[in-house]
Amino acid sequence: MFLRRLLPVFCLLSSVTFSAGVAIANDFASKLVAAAKLQIGVTTIYDPSYVSLTFPMGDILRERGVCSDVLIRALRDSHGVDLQALVNQDMKSAFSSYPRIWGLKTTDRSIDHRRVYNLQRLFERKGYAVPTSLLSDDYLPGDIVTWMLPGNLPHLGIVSDEKALWTSRPLIIHNIGAGTKEEDRLFDFEIVGHYRLKPTL
Repeated sequence: MFLRRLLPVFCLLSSVTFSAGVAIANDFASKLVAAAKLQIGVTTIYDPSYVSLTFPMGDILRERGVCSDVLIRALRDSHGVDLQALVNQDMKSAFSSYPRIWGLKTTDRSIDHRRVYNLQRLFERKGYAVPTSLLSDDYLPGDIVTWMLPGNLPHLGIVSDEKALWTSRPLIIHNIGAGTKEEDRLFDFEIVGHYRLKPTL
């Protein structure tokens, strides 16, 4: 009888919420997270195709994108910060400091900012890197995390202001293959980068 009474309550709770909110003291981070969440249900397709973009503020159709596009769009929507222009500017001033994985001899304004390796280098050069950790509490809302997926594939996501009820881990806003989603994936892969952006980006 006791279990029968509890069952409807449990079902109601499980259908209403799967995460718990976290207060964000940093207004910059709060707006970044909110802008990233607005992409959920809008960007529904993972599409790594090369597309020639306008400059600055170039973008592909919002229904499509890769992991880096979640951050690119969130920064533009929340703060008017254009990673396309920032990466291009920094690469022009220090091209040899950036990865040469793709055999480029000059910058490419259509793709440079959409590559995780380049964003990692930009954030490192700007002093935004913070230590990686296996402790959930070390990852604050608005932080940027990068992982190495199986097959040596880099990935990027934004730490949410929501935590998973069952694990207490912060959720991650990212596009790992099925559009922008908010999921409990922080420690699913090897973390290779952790960045805390500043309003002076």
